[in-house]
Amino acid sequence: MCGRYTLAHSTEEILAHFAVARLHLPIAPRYNIGPFQWIPIVISNRAPESGRLIEAARWGFLPGWVRDHKKNPPMINARSESIAVKPFFRTSFSSRRCIIPADGFYEWEGQAKNRRPWRIRLKGENLMGFAGLYEDWSSSDGDEIRTCAIITTAANNKMARFHDRMPVILPRQLESAWLDPYNKNLPQLESMLKPYPDDLIEIYRVSTDVNGTTVDTRDLIAPIDVAAEEAAEIAAQVKEQEEAAVAKADKAEARAANRKRPPDNGQLSLFNEL
Repeated sequence: MCGRYTLAHSTEEILAHFAVARLHLPIAPRYNIGPFQWIPIVISNRAPESGRLIEAARWGFLPGWVRDHKKNPPMINARSESIAVKPFFRTSFSSRRCIIPADGFYEWEGQAKNRRPWRIRLKGENLMGFAGLYEDWSSSDGDEIRTCAIITTAANNKMARFHDRMPVILPRQLESAWLDPYNKNLPQLESMLKPYPDDLIEIYRVSTDVNGTTVDTRDLIAPIDVAAEEAAEIAAQVKEQEEAAVAKADKAEARAANRKRPPDNGQLSLFNEL
């Protein structure tokens, strides 16, 4: 799956990489993009001379026919194996495909307190384009919202340690065919939705600060020294054990002191009366 990603390249780099002719929203560096946020998507205008453009979409896909989003909740991911036939996605797969610019995404390893984040990026720290779908959805009060989803496929060998799914990263030579709204060759389009080659991506550990969605700073993508982190965790565990042992010894000493303490005068008087 893909539930968090980054887009920290400059606007100029993004426009040049995806050959975008028009930009309909400002793009600021972001290091912790999460579901249901507004994100940039690249689409091709139906008028060929207009070229590609970047627009804003809400990450959480809803087809236009959905009226109750509680019964049909927004989907942040769409499985490549079923988008051609699943009613939720098939219309958009046929004619409303997009690219979601990114320069990395996060996955997690471990459980609960031991859950550790890793960042995945292309070698050379290049921009990447996730294959996506978009759709315009109207709320009950008439507001029209452009929504989108990232398409996922089976994980490659590197990604399998984290999850059995990964986002579809489109090779650059396939971007034009993917974006072409007049391309109705669905078998050809489905053939593009493959795991990205293992040897073209790299993975490294990042700070657990990315676990929440409120932090969005460049520090999140800085590599973590795993050996130093493990040593610090071991030291913290040893310190915690030592503190627990001292507390236990203090309690035992206090109990022993209480047993040796003579009764007070009131207790003696009561004893003599008996």
